[in-house]
Amino acid sequence: MQGIWSGTISFSLVAIPVRLVRAVAPGRVSFRMLHAADYSPLSRRMFCPKEEEIVPPEEIIRGYELGPDSYLPITTEELASVSPERSRTIEIVEFIDMAEVDPIYFDHPYYLVPLKGGEKAYRLLAEIMARTNRAGLAKFVLAEREYLVAVKSEAGALALVTLHYSEEILPADDIAPKAATIDGAEKSRMQQTMRKMLGEFKPEKYANERREKLLALLSEKKDTATVTAPEAALDEGEGPADLVAALEEIMAEVKKTR
Repeated sequence: MQGIWSGTISFSLVAIPVRLVRAVAPGRVSFRMLHAADYSPLSRRMFCPKEEEIVPPEEIIRGYELGPDSYLPITTEELASVSPERSRTIEIVEFIDMAEVDPIYFDHPYYLVPLKGGEKAYRLLAEIMARTNRAGLAKFVLAEREYLVAVKSEAGALALVTLHYSEEILPADDIAPKAATIDGAEKSRMQQTMRKMLGEFKPEKYANERREKLLALLSEKKDTATVTAPEAALDEGEGPADLVAALEEIMAEVKKTR
């Protein structure tokens, strides 16, 4: 697994060297946008609609949108002044009961791999947190952004889950319908239906069917269809075919007038 970050898990006098790796592989199948005429991969450009031209990187700045056609420019130096200092420590500030954390706060999972010299402490921390169902709540800086994270035990390993901050969670007050009188028989029927459908969560029973069908389609197409590649570029100085033909016609006309 390719490491994203390396440092230490730290609390009190404990320091465990670890490496952060991804826990989830992207499930989507990606495609490149191609030019239908010659199958060349297309690239994105920053286009200025006012001047109708491509803007070079050195002329691009950031701006915070205040309203329609109203922007507040901000410099790289100003952004750096409010960015957290880079850190090599996941500093656990308290241990919490994971059962108290609403899943809506969960963002993205990672694994923490023990580095040399930290295996014993790593194994001990994972075992104790599994027994107590506790997780370490910490703040963690990655790529100039500070994350709220939970370090928890996962099948004998340590996992790190980034959490949403409370201000990022949108309230559900306006979504829930107002309280109404519910018929007892109707309530009983729904409860019976739910009891009949009870089961254990086994994610391996379910699959991304569209992804599987898409991969099968690509595999079949690869075996039967002609694989396309961008057309070879013309030799330097030759010019487009239609321009070459036009020049030949002009030369022919010149010879006739001599």
